[in-house]
Amino acid sequence: MTAESSKQDAFVDRVLVIFPGALGDLVCLVPALRAIAQRHRDARLELMARGDLARFIVDRICPHSRSYSHSCSYSIDRREVAALFADEPELTGAARFFRPFSSIYSFFASDNARFRHSLETAALPGAVTFHAFRPNRVGHVAAGYLDEIGAGGASPDESLDAHLDVLPGDVSEASRVLDRLGLDSARVVLLFPGSGGAHKNWSPENFVALASALEPPTRPLVVLGPAEDAIEPVLMPLMAARGIAWLRGQPLSTVAGLARLAAGFVGNDSGVSHLAAAAGAPGVAIFGPTDPDRWRPLGRVRIVRASKFIDLTPAEVASALKEMLMC
Repeated sequence: MTAESSKQDAFVDRVLVIFPGALGDLVCLVPALRAIAQRHRDARLELMARGDLARFIVDRICPHSRSYSHSCSYSIDRREVAALFADEPELTGAARFFRPFSSIYSFFASDNARFRHSLETAALPGAVTFHAFRPNRVGHVAAGYLDEIGAGGASPDESLDAHLDVLPGDVSEASRVLDRLGLDSARVVLLFPGSGGAHKNWSPENFVALASALEPPTRPLVVLGPAEDAIEPVLMPLMAARGIAWLRGQPLSTVAGLARLAAGFVGNDSGVSHLAAAAGAPGVAIFGPTDPDRWRPLGRVRIVRASKFIDLTPAEVASALKEMLMC
């Protein structure tokens, strides 16, 4: 940080959002984050979340924040946060970190009395408000987050806007990836066969059958990440036998760029399905035991639901995808 930026920062009103969720949860928070940014339109919105998620999200909902030369995102694993849970907390470091914020919205540990008291002590008087993580209400969880911050309205859940501003660099890197795979001129459909829980997964065999059923010029691209670790031993031989293109371990920025360039996607109830929809890809989301009214990806997404995954055939999903791609 330069002396100039430090001097500038002293006059910037700063607002912090603390959020503990994974990728899908955080995408569902985007409408509330935008409402907070609008409420504090002259302030800089800063986000504390898991790992690299904070940087990824805040860069794509608050373009103005990139005019500053230093980070406006933080990991929730900071020692200043851990100190707030101590039996006899020493809050000097926490106060140094939290006191510069004029407003703090905490969706983290809101039911933990010790954390609440310590954060309120470390922050400016009256700066902190606490809000439920995954609020218990009827309708989409994104609408619940808006209600939590007092920004809910009479609009139906279908009007919720969770879009992310895909950056030029995201698209450039995705274009290079497609070129490397020989898919630069293809009509690509992204397939996301994993999720955060095995109970939410349509079978790997079905995803491979779906990939094989796509008709040219449509080409499948299977995207593998941490959510696919458990099913890779099954997937890899099947994809190799059928010559299906795949990617592993791409940064979220590249996945967002791929979604922006893709004709569409098919995924389970998963974080990357939320990301693809937020990045602008039309798609099909496959739901089994989880409730799509509460958890569906926001965007141009067709929900295909089966009480038992074994009853859902690749042909049915292919038909739903075809209808989406014709819209």
